[in-house]
Amino acid sequence: MITLGIDPGTLIAGYGVIETLGAGSGKLRVLEYGEIHMSNTASLSMRLCALYEKLAAVIERTVPDECAVESAFYHKNIQSTLKIGHARGVALLAAAQKQIPVSEYSPREIKKAITGSGAASKEQVQFMVCAILKIKQTSKFFDASDALAVAVCHQQRRSSPRLTARNWKEYIEAHPEKVVVGAKSKR
Repeated sequence: MITLGIDPGTLIAGYGVIETLGAGSGKLRVLEYGEIHMSNTASLSMRLCALYEKLAAVIERTVPDECAVESAFYHKNIQSTLKIGHARGVALLAAAQKQIPVSEYSPREIKKAITGSGAASKEQVQFMVCAILKIKQTSKFFDASDALAVAVCHQQRRSSPRLTARNWKEYIEAHPEKVVVGAKSKR
């Protein structure tokens, strides 16, 4: 399973492509990662065009099975929020044009999946991504490490069973093998 993670932006966008090795093994391998830099003097429409072309090239090279994108979050500056929304739209379009299923994860959900804390710093996320994927940490690739974090978060969510029962009775009915008969509670 190959996953493309995208950290969208209109000046710098990060991408990371990972592969899951062996069904259920949980082992991940980095195929490619990087940052897409757009000119700060170019118009927004030209930056979005450049982002699309570069993401399309990554998709063409790596042929991902799935794509994961960081969802929008509210900035104090509404203009920044809107621009990130445009970049997200471009990322979704690039994947959709190749019929690649897309999942979205909030920044807090990604941080929690990678570090155990939804309030982790960029440095903490980068450190853990490097440890999980066994890559060398550098001080200048926050957007790429964020994109790798999105991809790792997606793989973790895919491999973890989701709770489908609405209450304990439904859970027990769906999973009778997990019931221990005769067990005594330590109260």
